[in-house]
Amino acid sequence: MTAREYHDRTAHSPASVHTSGHTLEWDIKPFPFKVYSDLPAIPLPREIDPVALDTLAALAGPAPAAPKLGLGELTAVLYYAAGVTRKKTYPGGGEVLFRAAASTGALFQTEVYVAVSAVSGLEAGLYHFCPGDFALRRLRPGDVRGALAASAADDSLASRSATVLLTGIYWRNAWKYQARAYRHLFWDSGTMLANLLAVAGALGLAPRVLTGFVDAEVNRLLGVDAAREAALELVALGPDTAPAPAGPPLEAVEHVTLPLSSSEVDYPLIRAIHTASSLATADAVRAWRRPGGSHAAMGGDRPTILDDAGGRVVALPPPRKQVGRGLGETIQRRGSTRRFGHAALTAEELGTALWAATRGLEADVPAGLVDLYLVVNAVEGVPAGAYVYRPTTHALELLAAGDFRNRSAYLCLEQPLGGDAAAVIYFLARLDELTDLFGDRGYRLANLDAGLAGGRAYLAAYAQGFGASGLTFYDADVVQFFSPHASGKDAIFVTALGRSAADGRVTIDSNLTVRGRPSA
Repeated sequence: MTAREYHDRTAHSPASVHTSGHTLEWDIKPFPFKVYSDLPAIPLPREIDPVALDTLAALAGPAPAAPKLGLGELTAVLYYAAGVTRKKTYPGGGEVLFRAAASTGALFQTEVYVAVSAVSGLEAGLYHFCPGDFALRRLRPGDVRGALAASAADDSLASRSATVLLTGIYWRNAWKYQARAYRHLFWDSGTMLANLLAVAGALGLAPRVLTGFVDAEVNRLLGVDAAREAALELVALGPDTAPAPAGPPLEAVEHVTLPLSSSEVDYPLIRAIHTASSLATADAVRAWRRPGGSHAAMGGDRPTILDDAGGRVVALPPPRKQVGRGLGETIQRRGSTRRFGHAALTAEELGTALWAATRGLEADVPAGLVDLYLVVNAVEGVPAGAYVYRPTTHALELLAAGDFRNRSAYLCLEQPLGGDAAAVIYFLARLDELTDLFGDRGYRLANLDAGLAGGRAYLAAYAQGFGASGLTFYDADVVQFFSPHASGKDAIFVTALGRSAADGRVTIDSNLTVRGRPSA
């Protein structure tokens, strides 16, 4: 199966959605945590670094390099990336747990592992992080960084203090979204990466993302069943240390885990696209990385409508440099908006979110693989209409003027959020060109890039005091709406921005103590 075939076969259309016979089987809804029942828990410190660096400063660039990586810093990274940050208890004893990063359908299929050596307060080994009891469990003793570096065809991993590994459990998301879940693995791991990279950067841990690796070897290292769970991305953290010593090949490990549900439904398309986009050898990884490149977003001027090559351009105000809200507090307060009011955003607020979404990153492949199209409904100084964002000039190019609230709601699978939001970002990519350049693995990159950009827009929105929500969409209709400018592209992801209606968010209480702040 090719990426193009998978994408087309999982596309949403009005006909496919309205004729779908899929219903949610609540009695087999997957358990939200992976639990290793044969391994002892290693509790993490319950006092969390508040990561007080201003959120926008954290998104702008990393802090000076830290001299070491300790258990406290690693705990903060894990908590703010994947931890249970808040909870709400309902009458009768029901409880809903909220996570640091958004996830499609609140299904949280992204699992977190970490390989460590030089982390003070923690023995060398490969660990799984369980947000449910806020603990690590060691899957392998000893320094596995050498094996990880060989699998990723990157010698630097053998010297970095730690590497975080993100995986996706297919069934946990496919329970609701069926075969389309493979897209969601990368949207959601990208959203988590937005938090992880911002926090690790703020702590001076110099995070670097690797998307290329020998899939079978990394999955074997983790001891996961690749038919149900697979490695998605690696993130190197911390300063260089003495490189991992050479050793014999690692033996396979197989630990007992609690079943996610009493039965599972298999979606062969997911396994087929994952296999098609996998890399088989270290030489294949090195060859795959050769395209290379970089991307960065710049600032702009005050909002004013200008003539530009026969079109109209809205030059946005320079992005805000700070908002007075620390990164840790922003993540603690984050929660997907369930209902938007029609109150307007300022051009500065929207521009800051767009700037944040298009920041560059340290990685083994280029960023900026998706283009940002927008429906603007209520932004001061920006006429309502359809636009494309130009990151290099920090400006919006007008494609069509007019009130498109109803159309945007329709494009977002007929969900009111898409019409009520002040602005809706539609991430599009030239998939055929990306797969020509990066093979079928380019499909992973496009979805990851969109998820990461959406996650950064989330952070910028909540830092500035307004809301955000990720949405799904009618694939072909989105492209058609933004054409002819979007001709030849594919819709990848959607993020809506706006001010929450009075009852649009749930008030929830913290269940962890954040150092330097009183507990809730």
